[in-house]
Amino acid sequence: MSAQAVSPEGSARLAAWTEAELGVEGTVRDVVRAPAGVLSSRGADVDPTAPEIVRLAADLVATMRVSPGCVGLAANQVGEGVRVFCVDVTEHPKARTTHGTFVLCNAEVVESSRNEKAREGCMSVPDFTGDVKRASRVTVRGWIPGTGEEVLVATDAFEARALQHEIDHTDGLLFLDRVAGAHAIYPRQTYL
Repeated sequence: MSAQAVSPEGSARLAAWTEAELGVEGTVRDVVRAPAGVLSSRGADVDPTAPEIVRLAADLVATMRVSPGCVGLAANQVGEGVRVFCVDVTEHPKARTTHGTFVLCNAEVVESSRNEKAREGCMSVPDFTGDVKRASRVTVRGWIPGTGEEVLVATDAFEARALQHEIDHTDGLLFLDRVAGAHAIYPRQTYL
């Protein structure tokens, strides 16, 4: 992919973002599980300033916050076929670079490098994990809900993986679509 000029302002703007900017309280929503059709369909692009998208953004953050171990949630995981997701890897031990909690609309990877394989799980596929090869460094373009500001954010390690996982959701893909085969899928471990 072609090199993009990533200004530090994009990353700083994203790191400074809080859900309070949305101006609405989020409602916790039920998470849809595979094989629901909404999970395998590409979401529609959205107007990030539309009131219903701002409310959806707040709902995604609220739902992510009450879900143990959740580091990201896409709109289609709550039954909405649109290209919106939230991420927060701040507390994850594998995270190096973090931008806190944020929501992006119509996001896409514009640059990537250094593919690595690692284990992934998903709230929409609660019984399994799988080994997925993804770029360990990415630059992502997206729009902030509410203000509609375009941002370019460069990140790495676990946050890069989480972004790619959520962008896949908005494209109608699950991590199971990315594993090398049945040998790379495992029953999820439950620890008491």
